[in-house]
Amino acid sequence: MLNMAEGMARLAALAESRVVSTVARAFADAGHELAIVGGPVRDAILGRPTHDLDFTTDARPDDILRIVTPISTAQWDIGRAFGTIGARIAGEQVEITTYRADSYDGVTRKPTVAFGDTLADDLVRRDFTVNAMALRVPGPTLVDPNGGVEDLLRGLLRTPTDPRISFGDDPLRMLRAARFSSQLGFEVDPATVKAIEQLRETLRIVSPERIQGELVRLLQTDDPVRGLRLLVETELIEEFLPEIPALRLEVDEHHHHKDVYEHSLTVLRQAIELEGVRHPDAAPDVALRLAALLHDIGKPATRKLEPGGGVTFHHHDVKGSRMARKRLKDLRFDAATIESVSRLIELHLRFFGYAEGAWTDAAVRRYVRDAGPELDRLHILTRADVTTRNKRKAARLASAYDDIESRIDTLREQEEIDAIRPDLDGNDIQRILGITPGREVGEAYRFLMELRLDEGVLGPDAAEQRLRAWWAARS
Repeated sequence: MLNMAEGMARLAALAESRVVSTVARAFADAGHELAIVGGPVRDAILGRPTHDLDFTTDARPDDILRIVTPISTAQWDIGRAFGTIGARIAGEQVEITTYRADSYDGVTRKPTVAFGDTLADDLVRRDFTVNAMALRVPGPTLVDPNGGVEDLLRGLLRTPTDPRISFGDDPLRMLRAARFSSQLGFEVDPATVKAIEQLRETLRIVSPERIQGELVRLLQTDDPVRGLRLLVETELIEEFLPEIPALRLEVDEHHHHKDVYEHSLTVLRQAIELEGVRHPDAAPDVALRLAALLHDIGKPATRKLEPGGGVTFHHHDVKGSRMARKRLKDLRFDAATIESVSRLIELHLRFFGYAEGAWTDAAVRRYVRDAGPELDRLHILTRADVTTRNKRKAARLASAYDDIESRIDTLREQEEIDAIRPDLDGNDIQRILGITPGREVGEAYRFLMELRLDEGVLGPDAAEQRLRAWWAARS
């Protein structure tokens, strides 16, 4: 329960911090207004950590730069056209922006930049009321013309103006509603939800890079499932990730299978929990979370209804990997993320054969070799993929995965399992067999690699004997 007395005390402490008091005094001495605005004000009231400080002022960009230069160790004006000057003050990075009174043409997200004259007019153009509060400094004085405090108390996301106008101005705000719903654990105002439903197609004017950025921020929250449900229920997700609502497969009375959509959300939630256990101090693993969300997207395309009520999804892992690669490329994800996610989806079923019968050491080596740098993520994804309510089955699968991880650790102690290479390299092969670079060297190398996977480390002498025998038989 939000305690406003404590919230106001935290705001006062923020205003008295070294960096805020330094900036506030400089602007007051120059005869200009200054206020902390947006997320830092919201988070201070909620008792959440506050990060990079955003200020707003009636001063124009040239005046801002003139005022901050004597009190800062660095300044940058990359946002000067939008009224923003950045600076490093008292060891912290801050951004100071002139009051804005922008207008939009409804065709692109790019506003016609116009500087405003009042703080109230600046706040009303922001995305949500809980982000449209300001703390005037020095003072301090809380400025909340749009009912942000009341919405914080209610745990509600609402736009300062008619949501149809707000989202019409900037459709990306519809995605931010999902992100802030997850980030803050807030409900979204019904009128705001309805506006998203009505205006979802306007998201098409937003660049893939911007959409990707908001999707990443949503996945980085502690509970992205809340925001994802909003995106699916409003159908906004159809505009950029239609593979997720497609998981809501129809189930008739004769063909029963697990609810793939709900299963995928559960896997995502369980992957995040396991991520926190295994890497408690690490940043959110976006590639892992994407893989958990998308791991079954190949099922709708591969579903086959069998006689007698059975349902199969043969090769949905391979199909899903290809689909994920294409979708993430369309959303302008970087190559490393695309490669990680698609590889994890392709491999996510590999372990379940182990649970059916003990693997040889060779099979374990191949598992590690195929996973490569994704092995740790694959451990988490595979464990998270167990959502059965059958406790005995869940316990059996967990025990089997404990066993395979233990065997991997044992093999690590015995040999270089994470960087499996043959005992002989290409130069050795050419020297021993008296051949020159070409196809035959590659064939010999593959033979030695299979030997290494099957039998472990042989040593150079034994490997040479086996190579010569293979070459003689081949000839």
